[in-house]
Amino acid sequence: ADALHSDIAIGGCSESDGENMYGLDGEEIAYADFNKQEFIYPLPPFVDPFSYPEGTYEQAVANQQTCRANLKIDSKGMKDYPPEQ
Repeated sequence: ADALHSDIAIGGCSESDGENMYGLDGEEIAYADFNKQEFIYPLPPFVDPFSYPEGTYEQAVANQQTCRANLKIDSKGMKDYPPEQ
């Protein structure tokens, strides 16, 4: 069956930066702004107000901590791994 909508959630990190974003039907609907320490909803004024549950920003921060811990482990494990030929 064809879906009425298409959603996406993206989370990722590097040693110095992070991303946590939600989208719907090809549009960004919310993202974590780690500098402002809040969730941002970049929706135009004509769209009905929308928000994620309380604590979503805090969960994004926790996901970043987990991502960086995993990155550190993976980087150490792949340090001497030969490049693909």
